[in-house]
Amino acid sequence: MPAAMDSRLKRLLFRAHHMGSNENDILFGGFAERYLARLTPEQVDRFEALIAVNDSDLFNWVTAKEAVPPEYDHDVMALLKHFVQNEAACS
Repeated sequence: MPAAMDSRLKRLLFRAHHMGSNENDILFGGFAERYLARLTPEQVDRFEALIAVNDSDLFNWVTAKEAVPPEYDHDVMALLKHFVQNEAACS
């Protein structure tokens, strides 16, 4: 892995653990720990765009309390939702 990508992933991992709300810190931080290194560069771009979104919107989307807007309804959101529904409760 190139050094630039490694530092980017470290920065994103930190951001995922420090999003603002404790719930999102746990959910997104846990997801990033488990999956971030496995994502393609394009998926990393989508993850980075997601964690820039308002905390309460993200929480509502990944917990299926609200529909995900089309621009954020992609493969990374599907992975996040799967993680939240199937893995985060076990962590």
